[in-house]
Amino acid sequence: MNDSTCALAQQGAEDALTQPFAGTSPYDAYVHASVLNSLQHPLTEAPDEMGFVVTTQVMELWFTLIVHEWRMAATAFAKDDLNAAVDALVRSRRALTALNATWGPLAALTPAQFNGFRAAFGTASGFQSAMYRHIEFLLGDKSDSMLRMHRGDPAVHEALSDTHREPSLYDQVLGYLHRQGLPVPEHVRERDVTAPYCCDPGVVGVWRRIYRGPQHHPLLALGELLTDIAELVQRWRHDHVMVVRRAMGAKSGSAGSTGLAWLEQRAARPVFPELWEVRGDI
Repeated sequence: MNDSTCALAQQGAEDALTQPFAGTSPYDAYVHASVLNSLQHPLTEAPDEMGFVVTTQVMELWFTLIVHEWRMAATAFAKDDLNAAVDALVRSRRALTALNATWGPLAALTPAQFNGFRAAFGTASGFQSAMYRHIEFLLGDKSDSMLRMHRGDPAVHEALSDTHREPSLYDQVLGYLHRQGLPVPEHVRERDVTAPYCCDPGVVGVWRRIYRGPQHHPLLALGELLTDIAELVQRWRHDHVMVVRRAMGAKSGSAGSTGLAWLEQRAARPVFPELWEVRGDI
């Protein structure tokens, strides 16, 4: 086959692929790209605002995926299906890694650049994100006040209420460990799951037994996977603090919070606390 014949064959293949669609493209029908790409509406002429809007929206999408995976994992733990639970947690670990990378476009905003569009927020603030609140609730950091904040939006409030009153991902992990014969204390298993989870010495003892046991045991691998997730969450919170500190220092938050001080307080809250406590006992 000569060069001209090859070129004609290639052109014919391209012509077949590029025929006009009867309506929207199959790609757009599946991922709704045109909808996603129509949702960016900067309110100022500041050149950095578009990056802020897109970055925030991308974070919301990653939140959605992480919540989905953690719910899948929680359901699997409730069914004593460790393999399915681990698969979902591994997928969430990849999503968390990608989420953390999204701070990049905002990480070097100067105060002047941030001030160029900050007033457009009004009273909007990231802590109002309902999907991020699902993440916090699934980690066991339940809050009546954070739930109450969303009462004005019935659909959002109802969905968040469900996550608030259901056992957290960590509650489901502890239930699974108990059913595997480990002595998770009854007061932990029967606790009010709408209350914030607090570190418990008895649960530290459970993880101590696991970590002092065979080093290739599936439950120790589970503990390390949960530790990976906890560390990635803490890194996301820390990076949030650093972005805010660099862009606006100690100014008050747009919704009236103390801003940096509030974020630092939230960032200090441990995720899966016994997994960190136990390391000093090994």
